[in-house]
Amino acid sequence: MPIPSPYAIILDDHPLVGRGMAQYLQSVRPELGVCTAITWAETLSLVRAHGCPRVLVADVWLAEGNSLPLLAQWHAGHPDIPWLATSADDDPATARRVRAAGAQGFVHKQSSPDTFGRAIASVLDGGQWFEAESAPGARDPPRRGWQVTPGELGLTPRQGDILVLLLQGLSNKRIALALDITESTVKEHVTAILERLGVRTRVEAIMVLQGRQVVPSGNA
Repeated sequence: MPIPSPYAIILDDHPLVGRGMAQYLQSVRPELGVCTAITWAETLSLVRAHGCPRVLVADVWLAEGNSLPLLAQWHAGHPDIPWLATSADDDPATARRVRAAGAQGFVHKQSSPDTFGRAIASVLDGGQWFEAESAPGARDPPRRGWQVTPGELGLTPRQGDILVLLLQGLSNKRIALALDITESTVKEHVTAILERLGVRTRVEAIMVLQGRQVVPSGNA
């Protein structure tokens, strides 16, 4: 299927997050086609099929490991293609490391969609965006791999069960089937979960909790 040109690639190993960023990017930059990938191999396959993107948005941490070495190689071979790094990593050195690898910008995954949009605009215009280097957000982002229970998030055990499945990208219908409850009950719980987390959408919930492992209270 042809991809509108110019186009952007979003590389993120969580498909729901990648699609959420793609949808937002298309809403603020409708002139760009947007493709998503969950691995570096998929990213290179898109480039072979459609040519170089106008911009690459890449998560620093993928399921296959730290992507910075590969992104540094990409930048060396494609110095005219800007790339914007994203991460839920709370290490203050992350922004400095991605800058050293050739990134034109860094956006923490707890940043607002508007911040993401402004960062994209900046790198597309030939500028840089490293605001997150000094101010990643009002709340401290979670450490990678930090386990939390539903109670620590202010949720009930049942809401915790639903949140675990929500973070896996399951729909309300599939969550209802997995937990043997009604879809309307799942919807009510999801609404309460989003409100408790201070977010509006599932994508924002995933981005806020990325780097945390939600563990049901009975398994902590």
